[in-house]
Amino acid sequence: MTFVLGLTGSIGMGKSATAIMFRDLGIPVHDADAAVHALYSGRAAPLIEDAFPGTVVDGAVDRTKLSERVIGRPHAMRRLESVVHPLVREEEAAFLRRAVTHRIPLVVLDVPLLFETGGEGRCDAVVVVSADAAVQETRVLGRPGMTPQKFAAIRAKQMPDAQKRRRAHFIVETGYGFPRAKTQVSGIVRALAGRPGRILGPRFGEEAGSGPAA
Repeated sequence: MTFVLGLTGSIGMGKSATAIMFRDLGIPVHDADAAVHALYSGRAAPLIEDAFPGTVVDGAVDRTKLSERVIGRPHAMRRLESVVHPLVREEEAAFLRRAVTHRIPLVVLDVPLLFETGGEGRCDAVVVVSADAAVQETRVLGRPGMTPQKFAAIRAKQMPDAQKRRRAHFIVETGYGFPRAKTQVSGIVRALAGRPGRILGPRFGEEAGSGPAA
């Protein structure tokens, strides 16, 4: 059975770079953020426009306009999540069905808010990407358009790094350089080689084969 490895980490910790390391080793990765980006220019756009009029431009969600409507507004953020999260889960389920159908031994679910949304229950094990707080702050505040206020709002939604580390099965440290992190990723893949997953049973694969191709 396919082993499902969750990949998560707070903003600026190097999670996206770590996901690329898994891909470079031939491990399929489902990127929840990439799924959201695709949905924003696809089937989620009209639903978001209904919920937040004026945030869709030329058929695609304008992320700047949307951020202005939801950042720092918990009720608005929950409304947005109620629209987007079910669609992202559908994309994830299709990815997992393909993995089971093709007997892929190991896949990664790259989910920024994995613990915060209870997503670890969909995984056989979880990798947390971590770095020192000073490294995190330097990385994040160096991003175009980022402000201390926006950074604080994002962090407020995220579980503290120390708590994530305690709940992790594996930790990838990126604060000491990405070559070292890549060695850690290779070690995780070796450790999981041949290990069967417990989340995806035979019925999951059977149902996948009978449904429409995704």
